[in-house]
Amino acid sequence: MKAVRIERHGGPEVLELREIPEPGKPCAGQAIVRVIAAGVNFMDVGHQRGIYPREVPFTPGWEGSGVVADVGEGVTGVKAGDRVAFGGQPGAYAEAILVDAGRLVALPADLTFEQGAAFLTQGLTAQYLIHQFRRISPGEFALVHAAAGGVGGLLVQWARHLGATVIGTVSSEEKARVARELGAEHAIVYTRGPFAAETRRITRDHGADLILDGVGQSTSRENLAAIAVRGHIVVYGASSGPADPIPQYPLMQNSISFCGGSLQHLDRFQERVAELLAAVRDGWLKLSIGGVFPLEQAAKAHALLESRRSQGKLVLAVATPPTW
Repeated sequence: MKAVRIERHGGPEVLELREIPEPGKPCAGQAIVRVIAAGVNFMDVGHQRGIYPREVPFTPGWEGSGVVADVGEGVTGVKAGDRVAFGGQPGAYAEAILVDAGRLVALPADLTFEQGAAFLTQGLTAQYLIHQFRRISPGEFALVHAAAGGVGGLLVQWARHLGATVIGTVSSEEKARVARELGAEHAIVYTRGPFAAETRRITRDHGADLILDGVGQSTSRENLAAIAVRGHIVVYGASSGPADPIPQYPLMQNSISFCGGSLQHLDRFQERVAELLAAVRDGWLKLSIGGVFPLEQAAKAHALLESRRSQGKLVLAVATPPTW
């Protein structure tokens, strides 16, 4: 079968299409999925570059959608022929993948395979970040970095749905337009000046009650000037590189809470998925597909994601969907 392989860490050029063996028979609790679409995430770029090390060679990709081909002993929740989405399973950039059946999600008939590859990892990230650490309240200010991106765009919508005044940071006026369309009342183009000063102006020097940061290095220090007294900073990514150490005194001085969020420690998986799907099907949480690339152009998709010029979710089209 065809799969994207990484044999050494480096830039997007290290992603190469190869022929590799098909997965073997699924063991108890496992399923084989014929992949139709795979989602592209910053985690995949981190694996590619070795920021989040994986032993080479490997097939990247952390989420996708497709059709169940076979199931192992004891699997009752899905059967061969079912449309499913999956996340948290390495190896999605391939025509087939062996997965833990407990991580499969039934893909509703009104969602496409592309949408199935776009909602799970980033949608669960947004649900987790909004609910796990400090639930935003009506009238409070939420500052969302990379507000036109995959996770950022979902966070903007979710915070607005909960009644917050949302401030988004973006890199261009075009992305500012996207952030506003998603529900951000204010969009700060950070290349024009410090986002902290603009946040203070917008909030009349109150600051942001909640900052959601997937950018890392280029935003971490300035977050301390943008956060409100008793505010909460949640870091969940490092698209600009790992953040510098944060001094403890400013946290203590202004009673700031600071934490990190990761799907590696996600609990209540099916419960969170149900809430996420309900939000999508109710219509207030909209999935934005920013581009679809054939599997052999995975390197191009990674390059676009690294450039931070992408908007919404990037997806790889792995195979043609079945016609039934």
